[in-house]
Amino acid sequence: MTLEFEPTMACPGKTAREIYEEVKANPARARFGFGEKLAIVNVDFQQAYTRPDLFPKTAYVTNPNQIAFANQISALARSRDMPVVWSHVAYKGDAGDAGVWGTRTDTPDSLQNIKYESDRHAFDPRCEIDEAVDLVYTKRMPSAFFETPLASYLTWHKVDTVVVTGGSTSGCVRATAVDSLSHGYRTIVPEECVADKHESYHFANLTDLQLKYADVVAVQEVIDWLEAR
Repeated sequence: MTLEFEPTMACPGKTAREIYEEVKANPARARFGFGEKLAIVNVDFQQAYTRPDLFPKTAYVTNPNQIAFANQISALARSRDMPVVWSHVAYKGDAGDAGVWGTRTDTPDSLQNIKYESDRHAFDPRCEIDEAVDLVYTKRMPSAFFETPLASYLTWHKVDTVVVTGGSTSGCVRATAVDSLSHGYRTIVPEECVADKHESYHFANLTDLQLKYADVVAVQEVIDWLEAR
């Protein structure tokens, strides 16, 4: 016997932004909340993704104050002796370390063509990075946890809460947030501090993060928590 079902969707006719606003206004899950010590994990604030004036095919802007907000909460965390982390992505000249991910396309704007020490690999000059204090490293895959020093670094610093910023919301931010939860961290995503190429990807993934993997909050909530420490 073959059972046939018509395709159904929970919110037909609504945009990703509208669905996100409904979920935000009517939370259906308990919050993870803040613990005792957080780390700010700033994911891939590099020019390939933040400078549409230089790289219009790959860069994107959702909130024009995104980097300023990330700088603000990073400075507050630093002043409270809480870790600040910056990742960016790049590959060696022949892309031999890109793995299967690097096989999808091969154009000048492809992921595997972000080379070490290139302009696309470089952090956006607006990022206020303290090289003497912050953990800064290059990663190869979406998650800031995958084959990086991040997990052991957070363990050493007795962190129980991870605040994820950067881009893209649907890619490296989401992957990092899922891995953060999987590692046992309370995971928080400040809405104004993440971005994506299109609002549909951005808001659909904020909705999914809020429902499953993280607390999606206004950045002011992170600022208030840090200022109160």
